[in-house]
Amino acid sequence: QVQLVESGGGLVQPGESLRLSCAASGNSFMLYTMGWYRQAPGKQRELVATITSGGTTNYADSSKGRLTIARDNAKNLVYLQMNSLKPEDTAIYYCNAKRTIFGRLDDYWGQGTQVTVSS
Repeated sequence: QVQLVESGGGLVQPGESLRLSCAASGNSFMLYTMGWYRQAPGKQRELVATITSGGTTNYADSSKGRLTIARDNAKNLVYLQMNSLKPEDTAIYYCNAKRTIFGRLDDYWGQGTQVTVSS
């Protein structure tokens, strides 16, 4: 079992920055691919970025160049640095932990943190 707790969301103006954090419980954190997803009002949840246990990253096209995912395996933390925020970045941001082991998918989600970009 993995429990995920996001923090760092809030209200910012366009062009400003935020850093989201996700704290994970458990001692197998480094085995999981970690990800950030977001869900805007009236839309489906979508990928923002993922990072594997080895540090390989993957970004949605809308995230490239402005958002950076990172992880600290020693502290069981995942970060999402968001720069040059736009109103369309407004959403609930969710942390995800995923791994496949012996054919079983382990897939965990946090409760989400609200990010609002508005002037």
